Amino acid sequence: MTDRPKVVVVMPAYNAGRTLRLTYEELPKDTVNLVILVDDGSTDETLEIARDLGLEIFVHDRNYGYGANQKTCYTEAVRAGADIVVMVHPDYQYDPRLVPQMIAPIGRGEADVVLGSRLKAGSALAQGMPWWKFAANRALTWVENRIFGLRLSEYHTGYRAFRREVLETVNFTANSDGFVFDQEIIAQSVAAGFRIAEIAVPTRYFPEASSVGFGGSVAYGLRILSMLVWFQLNRWGLRRSRRFDSPHTRYSRLR
Repeated sequence: MTDRPKVVVVMPAYNAGRTLRLTYEELPKDTVNLVILVDDGSTDETLEIARDLGLEIFVHDRNYGYGANQKTCYTEAVRAGADIVVMVHPDYQYDPRLVPQMIAPIGRGEADVVLGSRLKAGSALAQGMPWWKFAANRALTWVENRIFGLRLSEYHTGYRAFRREVLETVNFTANSDGFVFDQEIIAQSVAAGFRIAEIAVPTRYFPEASSVGFGGSVAYGLRILSMLVWFQLNRWGLRRSRRFDSPHTRYSRLR
């Protein structure tokens, strides 16, 4: 990596028209070299605003899901020559101004993956996180720490940064097209021996910010537990999992 790495911000977007401009305007332009937005079949003005902002845009022909969106994000960021890729949700839930802090451990050679933890500073409830979501996050994080052998404060954040080599190594295209993708790529990073760090980040809960409801959160938690079972079986050599061992192109570049 050069002294000044190429930093690419990826934005997985779905009906983010009300918050996209605000999120983009707060990105530190002196740190970020390129912003890629992948639209997952939005029906609002997301694409019009993205065009107006001059973003690099890729469009799915329909709504494939959050994980499918990230697959396109990371594939195109690597193709664009990124040294560090930062996922910033365009719903303004996470503070875009913290990108320099997110990439700092990678730039210093101290980490390969950085997670922006809402729980590290202990203020998630005060910032509006529902109590049941907080409790589930804590419980799942405890299990994941036991399985992965780490001591992170949370794994369920959407604010994350990756060294290029991580995305070139792990088989992220084999992951789910849904929300559990977030945990699958972390499990793959652990399996590959990459170093994971975290920084404390504030978060915002408001009507325009995307959020999974109670029923969806229960299903998400069960899928994570299932993934952890597969991870452990694969680690023990008892059952091979393709996720831990090619991409399908399902989008078109916006002309």
